[in-house]
Amino acid sequence: MKNLLANRVKTLTPSSTLAITAKAKELKEQGIDVIGLGAGEPDFNTPQNILNAAIDSMEKGLTKYTPAGGLPVLKKAIIDKLQRDNNLTYKPNEVIVGVGAKHILYTLFQVILNEGDEVIIPIPYWVSYPEQVKLAGGVPVYVEGTSEQGYKITADQLRAAVTDKTKAVIINSPSNPSGMIYSRDEIAEIAAVAEEKDILIVSDEIYEKLVYNGIEHFSIAQLSDAVKARTIVVNGVAKSHSMTGWRIGYAAGDADIINSMTDLASHSTSNATTTAQYATVEAYNGPQDAVEEMRQAFESRLEKIYPQLSAIPGFNVLKPQGAFYLLPDVSEAMAHTGYDSVDAFAAGILTEANVAVIPGSGFGAPTTMRLSYATSLDLLEEAVRRIDSFVKSKWQD
Repeated sequence: MKNLLANRVKTLTPSSTLAITAKAKELKEQGIDVIGLGAGEPDFNTPQNILNAAIDSMEKGLTKYTPAGGLPVLKKAIIDKLQRDNNLTYKPNEVIVGVGAKHILYTLFQVILNEGDEVIIPIPYWVSYPEQVKLAGGVPVYVEGTSEQGYKITADQLRAAVTDKTKAVIINSPSNPSGMIYSRDEIAEIAAVAEEKDILIVSDEIYEKLVYNGIEHFSIAQLSDAVKARTIVVNGVAKSHSMTGWRIGYAAGDADIINSMTDLASHSTSNATTTAQYATVEAYNGPQDAVEEMRQAFESRLEKIYPQLSAIPGFNVLKPQGAFYLLPDVSEAMAHTGYDSVDAFAAGILTEANVAVIPGSGFGAPTTMRLSYATSLDLLEEAVRRIDSFVKSKWQD
């Protein structure tokens, strides 16, 4: 039989989380008490007012197709949110609603990249950035944000990485997996390079509402009209309103790019789920108390679990400023416990300590692992106790 697979999918790298996730599920099915710290979603239900709005829309018969780029009433809610929260002004033709921020990013790269175009991706990165770039025929160019730099890249690094093939740079702040945030000065310097080199900025702001210790999120698009014109802001309600399964994300930016994304969506998804769109209208237009309550809960967990995790031998942890992840560098712990890869180390923690963590190899940071604190404090503290015992039981000087 002829080869049935297209070349584009042959380049895909399987998710490094799959093996750990599958093994954790297998152990749980065997009745083993596994604590999962791999979750990339809040452990809160969607707020009740949003649920009610979804039910109300269905009962009113609002269950048909919508425009491919999103309901006009939802675009208005997004535009109002961007003005209210970020002091950014957009028109309806500069906004598209998609099937989650992941689909928005996929569609964006499909419409801006030609074969061989380069996209600069800071390390550590969210696992899907490189794969989406490759699927669009682009070339991921990696720039390492070291732990000494707070897992962020500098303007000088960006400038050095730009070539005549560079189309865009991705800035994810707050970051998955590090939880770190670019300061206003840092993003101003990066924006200056983007203007100097005439490249697009893809600003992934999905964790915007989950920031801690008095730090404020600042969108790179807020710097100036010129920076805004070359920035595509990507966001959604998955993390901010605990609506991961509703699959609603959006992009705001250049009208030509947004129009092309809308055209592509019309041939791929038709529209984001109608009921979810009406729920998102309420998410943005309704009370925001639940958003703040969730943020405070995550901050409280972080304050309690961070020092406990940092006390584990060989775990070097930068305190995150946002999102709900901790990204310890465990190279020292691996060296003293006999593991030669973070994947093997994470597998050992799962099978012997019964805690599921995500190896950092999938984020381009193979000496780290990601732990989500989107679970109860009791489980978090028990997970840290198990990991601590595991490391100490194997430690060799």
